[in-house]
Amino acid sequence: MAVRDRDRFSTATRIKLLGEQTAARVYRSQTKRQAHRSRLTGRAALLALVVCTLVVALAYPIRQYVSQRAEIAGLERRKAQARERVEQLRDTKARWQDDAYAEQQIRRRLHYVMPGETGYVVIDPAAVKQSRAGLGAAHRPWYSNVWDGVDKSDASDQ
Repeated sequence: MAVRDRDRFSTATRIKLLGEQTAARVYRSQTKRQAHRSRLTGRAALLALVVCTLVVALAYPIRQYVSQRAEIAGLERRKAQARERVEQLRDTKARWQDDAYAEQQIRRRLHYVMPGETGYVVIDPAAVKQSRAGLGAAHRPWYSNVWDGVDKSDASDQ
């Protein structure tokens, strides 16, 4: 028995015993971690499934919401542009209500003259060449276009 007691208290025996105890503790803690991990993995998988389901379920309504907001913003822009255009047209209408402005525009656009005035039309040689080539009808006075139309129809009858 004396040999056993000596072995029992020897350093090698104590180290061996400590190693076995440590190995047992490590094994138990690993087993607990693995058990804990497996529970978390199942929970994590369920959570991931729920999150994916929510994302899929909400993706279409969110996309519709975003597209409708963009459409509303576009319509509001068009509405603002239409308001600006209405204001411009009101200003133009108010200007045309003024007799002096109307007279000025009639004189400028239609080349009218007041009784007793003499009207002059200065002919640009380049414009004459253009009109003969059939170009620039929009830039000539209206009566020149009418007269050219009469001349062309008269020439085609002969």
